[in-house]
Amino acid sequence: METDLLLHGLNLAYELATLMLATLGLAVVFGLLGVLNMAHGEFVMLGAYAVVTVQQWGWPLVTALPLALAGCALLGWAVERWLVRPLYARPFDTLLATWALAMLLRKLVEAIWGKGYRHVESSLTMPFSLGETQYPVYRLSLIVLAVVLMVALVLWYRRSAAGLRVRAMTGNPVLAQALGIDTRRLASQTFVVGVMLAGAAGVLLAPLVRIEPGMGLDYLLDAFFVLVVGGLGTLSGFAGGVGVIGGSQAVVSSIAGQTSGYAVVLVISILFLWLKPNGLFSRR
Repeated sequence: METDLLLHGLNLAYELATLMLATLGLAVVFGLLGVLNMAHGEFVMLGAYAVVTVQQWGWPLVTALPLALAGCALLGWAVERWLVRPLYARPFDTLLATWALAMLLRKLVEAIWGKGYRHVESSLTMPFSLGETQYPVYRLSLIVLAVVLMVALVLWYRRSAAGLRVRAMTGNPVLAQALGIDTRRLASQTFVVGVMLAGAAGVLLAPLVRIEPGMGLDYLLDAFFVLVVGGLGTLSGFAGGVGVIGGSQAVVSSIAGQTSGYAVVLVISILFLWLKPNGLFSRR
């Protein structure tokens, strides 16, 4: 009985950790800049395909992370500079532009790697003994990484000079610019960091998921549901959204199946949009 409870607890923690990793990039961009990057899932996809690429080249899997970070940083900078920046004051146009970018990225991936599914072969997913049962050590590593990343993000946002400038920009961009803060450059850096986090999430999740050109849509929907429930612009809202959406989906899926889990998440999101549109802990 205790082993079963431990296993269920670890599975729930793993679901929350993967959801947090996949959502964090969009939370940064949407929560701080107000830009709903519809290509967020495709940046996660690019990170996963970076792992596929280094595996094809015979390189160590660890080299996929710097490759994904460099590629997403360069692409994210170009997207912010020439696609998103002219549309900051037009959120609906930004949504349409990034959705078109998402479709373009999917087609480019199909042209390069094909439409078929890919799977990363790695010893990282091998299980280890945990009492009377076994559990993959890589999943445990992701759980620990998610906790460490969340703590680091809180400390950076609350204690660092860069976090102070970001809070000033999001609180009152006109006043921040008057005080000498280069809000345009800071917004560009924030967007790039957001897409780099998405690419890193793709690398980390690649050994555990089925990789294909349409995989980004699932991550985009999950991230959007988290932000709807949690609210925008606060770390507490992000954590609350991950807990509600990830916990509900994991519990219901284990009882009634994956389809029921998605249905419950959709119902919860609709109820929040209807009854509490600002989410649990919105800054606005």
